[in-house]
Amino acid sequence: METILIVDDDLQLLKSFKKILIAEGYNVIIAQTGQEGINLVESRSPDLVLMDIKMPGMSGYDAFLIIHDIDPKLPLIIMTAYGTTDMAIEATKMGAFDYIFKPFDIPEILELIKDAIKSGQFMRKRIDMNIIADGTKSDVIVGQSKVMQKLYKEIGHVAPNDATVLVRGETGTGKELVARAIYQHSERSNKPFVVINCVAIPDTLLESELFGYEKGAFTGAVSRKLGKIEQANKGTVLLDEIGDMPANIQAKILRLLQEKCIERLGGRETIPVDVRIVAMTNRNLEAALAEGSFREDLYYRLKVVTLNVPPLRDRQGDIPLLTDYFMSFFSAQNGKPNPGLTEDAVAMLLEYNWPGNVRELQNTIQRVLIFSQGAPVEVKDLRQVILCKKNTKTPNEFMSDPECSVQQLVRHMFDATTQDGKFDSLMDQFGKIIIAEALKLTDGNRTNAAKLLGLTRPTLQAKIEKYNLKVRSTVG
Repeated sequence: METILIVDDDLQLLKSFKKILIAEGYNVIIAQTGQEGINLVESRSPDLVLMDIKMPGMSGYDAFLIIHDIDPKLPLIIMTAYGTTDMAIEATKMGAFDYIFKPFDIPEILELIKDAIKSGQFMRKRIDMNIIADGTKSDVIVGQSKVMQKLYKEIGHVAPNDATVLVRGETGTGKELVARAIYQHSERSNKPFVVINCVAIPDTLLESELFGYEKGAFTGAVSRKLGKIEQANKGTVLLDEIGDMPANIQAKILRLLQEKCIERLGGRETIPVDVRIVAMTNRNLEAALAEGSFREDLYYRLKVVTLNVPPLRDRQGDIPLLTDYFMSFFSAQNGKPNPGLTEDAVAMLLEYNWPGNVRELQNTIQRVLIFSQGAPVEVKDLRQVILCKKNTKTPNEFMSDPECSVQQLVRHMFDATTQDGKFDSLMDQFGKIIIAEALKLTDGNRTNAAKLLGLTRPTLQAKIEKYNLKVRSTVG
């Protein structure tokens, strides 16, 4: 259970806010002065601090500076009234996670708290590499194959430098762990580490989320707001799924890389920023270049230093090591002894193609252990989780195989899909299959396919573009 420290001289606010956060499952401690807050940071080591900027005696800003000096990786959210916005902005530039205006919008601040705690965990949790893991740590890059040894050396070479890094690899290979290892072994490891998922944030919000905005930039912009890049000044920004970034924002990222500056939305001031960019993608950027959906100049700026995280099928020798690690970790998590696996079960794991990579193996072991009765895991246990004997299928091939049910397809997709936004991702995959089949049945005629699906033609066209479907040229 994460611990949140709230520092505010308003006792009523403290009581109300504490009640809300406890209902959300947090442990909450409170302080009414800046000095008391500092003392609690030293004695209780909270996971997050929420602090009013304006208090009698020591201001929240002065208290923040001391707390930031005590623990630079402790996320702190400034609570401010409009009249103290400039001080809140200054604190954010100095390393505060973010600031929020009083009175609060409860859903908004709860979401901000969740993001801040996750950010703090990202910065604090050490990524161990190239070790024989005992299953007690959750953030470990496991593997001793030649391709993984090469990756460890590349991380060691690139981390201390300030160069932009592009981390490439299929879904589920562990790109995020590699990116965090780069940050933690860099010269910026005591500075902010901000993660932006370019797909999870709607295109209309992504620009303001990254670059911030000025008062009056759009309806509802009642005050200046710093973007994530400016908040990460002196630190590292991780741009996840950069291959899906809209073209207009690609241009602004290119300027950031070239000129080390940004402009807030609705602003004319050029703002210098000092951040290191680490970008990740599972997309074929070369194909995106050919399609015209990714800028060539940005592509070459990003790929100066490229780390390729290998798929699990290219390092099958690591499967027993990874399996032992996950067996130990989830057994300890469930408070049960590690039952181990039979030789035939290990052989089955080695024969499987693992389309969802390490994440799929992790999910497989976790599920098997949930139903384990303490005996060694056998082939029959794995068959309940590893789907269909012919296991190199795409989702479309799953659908056409009479031995495979829709339920099995869903389970396959669970293994191959990232944790965040899983429902939307699954629905998109089903949507892609359905639309592709409709186009096949209508010989690529969009008008007829739209009628078959009960969609308007523009809606169908939008989905064809969204799913990047190749349609045979035909009338209609």
